[in-house]
Amino acid sequence: MDTNPAQDALLSEDTPVIRGLRDKPDEAIQESPERTMEDIDDPQAGSAGDDLRSAEARVLAHLQAQSKITAGDLGRARRLADDAGDPLVPMLVRLGLISERDMARAISEILGIPLVESSGFPSEPVREDLFSLRFLKDARILPLNEDDDAIRIAIANPLDDYALAAIGMAAGKAVSPLVGLPTEIESAIEQLYEKIEEEPAETESEFGDFDEEDIEHLKDLASEAPVIRMVNQLIQKAVESRASDIHVEPFADVLKVRYRVDGILNEVDAPPVRSTAAVISRVKIMAKLNIAERRLPQDGRIPIRIQGKDLDLRVSTVPTMFGESVVMRLLDKENVRFDLDALGFDGPPRQSLAEILERPYGILLVTGPTGSGKSTTLYTALSRLNTEARKIITVEDPVEYQLPGINQIQVKSAIGMTFAGALRAIMRQDPDIIMVGEMRDLETARIAVQSALTGHIVLSTLHTNDAASGVTRLLDMGVEDYLLTSTINGILAQRLVRRLCPHCRAPYPAVPELAERFGHLHSDSEPLELFRAVGCDACNGTGYHGRLVITEVLTMSDRIRKAVLAHATATEIRQIAMTEGMVSMYQDGLRKALDGRTTIEEVLRVAEGN
Repeated sequence: MDTNPAQDALLSEDTPVIRGLRDKPDEAIQESPERTMEDIDDPQAGSAGDDLRSAEARVLAHLQAQSKITAGDLGRARRLADDAGDPLVPMLVRLGLISERDMARAISEILGIPLVESSGFPSEPVREDLFSLRFLKDARILPLNEDDDAIRIAIANPLDDYALAAIGMAAGKAVSPLVGLPTEIESAIEQLYEKIEEEPAETESEFGDFDEEDIEHLKDLASEAPVIRMVNQLIQKAVESRASDIHVEPFADVLKVRYRVDGILNEVDAPPVRSTAAVISRVKIMAKLNIAERRLPQDGRIPIRIQGKDLDLRVSTVPTMFGESVVMRLLDKENVRFDLDALGFDGPPRQSLAEILERPYGILLVTGPTGSGKSTTLYTALSRLNTEARKIITVEDPVEYQLPGINQIQVKSAIGMTFAGALRAIMRQDPDIIMVGEMRDLETARIAVQSALTGHIVLSTLHTNDAASGVTRLLDMGVEDYLLTSTINGILAQRLVRRLCPHCRAPYPAVPELAERFGHLHSDSEPLELFRAVGCDACNGTGYHGRLVITEVLTMSDRIRKAVLAHATATEIRQIAMTEGMVSMYQDGLRKALDGRTTIEEVLRVAEGN
């Protein structure tokens, strides 16, 4: 696949977007030379990634030379960082192998970035309208001050050029970073940006008053009208809020209820704590669970109709210190859309996926963490492949949506119906297409590979961070390399980002350098604009409405096959794919941020390090 102009622009590093400014003398700032930082679009796509690794290596060598860390400490931290997929420098501090201050001083001395003390932090929030609390906390960034030309920030890890790029693109000006201690930055963020939520004043009157004496009669109480109304109200409000999950969590002196909306948990008004047992028992009765069993986890389902919608609630209970924690996942059977355009697939990733689905046999893997939309993507692929001329069988745990014309099998491990066992059985059912919910073990993977070798289309999922890691994960599981190169057609990695609310999103002009570099991505003659979340009634004040996917699709080419047979690393496989035209998740997300469908903060939140 040839590279396209958009990708060439994303890979270009000729124009600096973020530059450090000469710092002014300040009692709270230790003077050091000026530093200039280049914008980095993708660490795997050019020399910028090498620069980051070189900077990190110089900092670590300096610490070893000063006997702050040993080679053994470094090796241990590196292994743990690789396993967790975390940066090495913060891992050293997290493990207690070096103090925050020693690390900050080393970074300041080696990279020439000033070190700022907490006495130099502002007393009031800086641009609280521009940066979300979640972004500041995740990136450990504290805005200090700004002028017409630049914004100055304290950052715990100045090697994180993605965070610096996001700040620069959001602020529309240059960024001057200073090194700060993580704990001091986090403390300042909490003091300046976290709003103290008011206790709901009308919770008790809204949900009714219950006597603790009646809780012992759980079944009777759970069947009474006030409790029924209370639980129905929780579910109804969740539907109105477009929540995907309802969390009911008992604690020592409070019952918490949280809704997950567009992937983010938000606390809402909850029933009084004395009604905890009644509420949880009511949910268990609706899900046909044993209300007398409170020591073991239980799973169930609740079919319910609310506001004219037929919903399917998947219920999970687990015992905790203060009672049973309940999570209800809302599955809207009527409004779900298995459509690539609706999910956010477009451009080169969509074209690559469509080409893979047209192959007569072979394996398509969808990778990503839990909650990244893998199942929805597989259902969408099956909907495209589903015709009268094909027999499709799926093996799932659980079956989330019922698809017309498709045979769906529910895994039941308790009675021996595992993924591998079900796969062996369905091979005698003359299928054309097989979907396996997850390749959890070597046996399942080998049966799937054999199915592809015998002329079947196989779709499945893996838990990996990117597309290239899907190949190495199967090799690590024990699948032979020559079988993988013969059967895998492509691997799709994805994440979900929140979609900007079209009613209230606010445009702001892009940095001039960005407008010059990426202006050709827009067909309009108007100046290039980015958008930020604002909040209105249509989006419940969040600034976002729904989610869309950002993806990367690795297609198995001859060069990649040779690399797999040579047992190349995931990084080497990824580099080959990029040279052959693969658009990374970060690049795909950046395109969608430039189009106004999401924000730079959202892309950074889910695709950092991609």
